[in-house]
Amino acid sequence: MKENIILNKSFDFAVKAVRVYQKLTIEKKEFVLSKQLLKSGSSIGANIEEAVGGISRKDFIAKMQIAYKEARETKYWLRLLYATDYLDKTDFESLLSDSEEILKILVSILKTTKND
Repeated sequence: MKENIILNKSFDFAVKAVRVYQKLTIEKKEFVLSKQLLKSGSSIGANIEEAVGGISRKDFIAKMQIAYKEARETKYWLRLLYATDYLDKTDFESLLSDSEEILKILVSILKTTKND
């Protein structure tokens, strides 16, 4: 079976989001914003997984669009957590870079799929 790069990257990103959530709740006792990051960060891959199993092209596109929106939301929570000193620079830059890469891939997939 052919490797699916966006599935792998989004899964790896979700793992990182879980780890950051664990770190923020244990070390910083931050539960609200970190939960938002956890939800949106793990939702990206879940929606991509649903898209891959979609029943139609329209379903595939709809799920990929949701994944795109979740990735955008995740960037927001990352920026907010960093601006409020909950996230350190290393974690922030790593996660932000990963989310931007995922967004670029999703945009490419959506453009290609819509133009076929």
